[in-house]
Amino acid sequence: MEDAIQSTLEGTVGNTVDAIGDTAEAIGQAAEHLTDLGNIAAVASIAVIMGLIFVRLRQPPIVGYIAAGILLGPTGLGIVDQSESITILAELGVLLLLFLIGMEISIRAFVLVLAPAVLIAAGQLLAGFAVVSLFGWWLAWDWPQIVLLAFIVALSSTAVAIKVLDDIGELRTETGRITIGVLVAQDIAIVPMLIIAESFGSSGNSQPLWYTVALITGAVGVLGALIWYLNKPGKITLPFSRYLTGKPDLITLAMLAFCFAVAAVSSLFGLSAVYGAFIAGLIVANSTLRSEAIQLTFPVQSILVFIFFLSIGLLIDLDYIIENWVTVLVFVLATVAAKTILNILLVRRSGFSWDVALPSGLAMAQIGEFSFILASVGLGNRALDLDAYRLALSVIAVTLMISPLWMLAIRRFHAETTEHISTMREALSLAYASELQQLQAAGVAVSTARFRSRVYYRAARMAASRRRQRRKAELAAKREAAKAGPAEESASESLEKPAE
Repeated sequence: MEDAIQSTLEGTVGNTVDAIGDTAEAIGQAAEHLTDLGNIAAVASIAVIMGLIFVRLRQPPIVGYIAAGILLGPTGLGIVDQSESITILAELGVLLLLFLIGMEISIRAFVLVLAPAVLIAAGQLLAGFAVVSLFGWWLAWDWPQIVLLAFIVALSSTAVAIKVLDDIGELRTETGRITIGVLVAQDIAIVPMLIIAESFGSSGNSQPLWYTVALITGAVGVLGALIWYLNKPGKITLPFSRYLTGKPDLITLAMLAFCFAVAAVSSLFGLSAVYGAFIAGLIVANSTLRSEAIQLTFPVQSILVFIFFLSIGLLIDLDYIIENWVTVLVFVLATVAAKTILNILLVRRSGFSWDVALPSGLAMAQIGEFSFILASVGLGNRALDLDAYRLALSVIAVTLMISPLWMLAIRRFHAETTEHISTMREALSLAYASELQQLQAAGVAVSTARFRSRVYYRAARMAASRRRQRRKAELAAKREAAKAGPAEESASESLEKPAE
């Protein structure tokens, strides 16, 4: 009997312990799940708050998103890390951004700026190579490092440039068209850049020259043929469009699938996925689904682009930047200033006005997101050492972050310093305003002295004239008096004679 009771108690206690363990495990899983949800809520909330703060400061919200990434990243609060899922979502955001731009662009307007855009992109690459070569000669870099860093510096960020131009209302103007043309040309140039960068390794996987030439020729040929076909009057009908009429959910999914499918095919042929997304956008732009596709894909694109800018903030290593802030600051300022001046000069030399060249050059002043890939390839094949890689990442991320601020600062400075100026005379008048004020004050003093001297001179002349007139009057009176005297004497004598 006692054995039965003891066994029953042991079984009950064991079951209770197991139940408590299962409950604790369930609570732990629930707590972990709630922690993940809390992290997501924290990320979204901090991003909204930072975006509103920068909007309040009259800055683009994308700067707030990057700042949120820094705050939430490994060197900040440590809530979010640069995981593979974050990277994939950020890449999808860039693809959708180019897809949306392709849908909104005008083919005829794009054709007009395509030729100068290619020349500008080539000029950027050559100038970047020349500048980096000078630095490399001074710092004793080897040629693979010089070439790779020249590629990194020459590229500009498609996502940042487009968002900045959109925020200032220049995306759908001539400025936006030439900027997009240059960025598309850079996306095409990424293909040979990656091939050359991979050839620096010792693995023997370098591609022959004919392969690179074939890829570039194919990319340009596909774009040219597509533009020629889409430039015809009328809209094209996509094969699946008739099944999507009146079904907005399916239209959204179909557009996403089409964008990612064309991007995947582009990558399969060795081209840039961004180039494929842009091609997909051009096709949809000339179809009957254009308006619905733009309206329905924009919210998805906005969320994914936010993740892209958040990922930029996650890449910024505050510890490295603080330890090497002088080096990072010098490279950032030199890069942004040099690219701004170079871009403005290239756009101006291509026949565009100053009002187009200034915002276009400023929009492309940063280093592009594809430079991260080039830097990673360089680290993998030892063309870049670890210090050069960390410096490159820091400079790329910081230039991406300050690009909107740089754009607004230079534009405001330009607007304030050139307001109401249409001629060189007006510009010189503004530049030498203080000197002109001194000259004007001296001129007033001189004019006052001249006026007084003229008054005195005229008063003296009037006084002298009046004196002469009085003298003439006195002389005339004396003459008359002299003539009247003898006549009176003769008259009195004649009156006296008859009286006698």
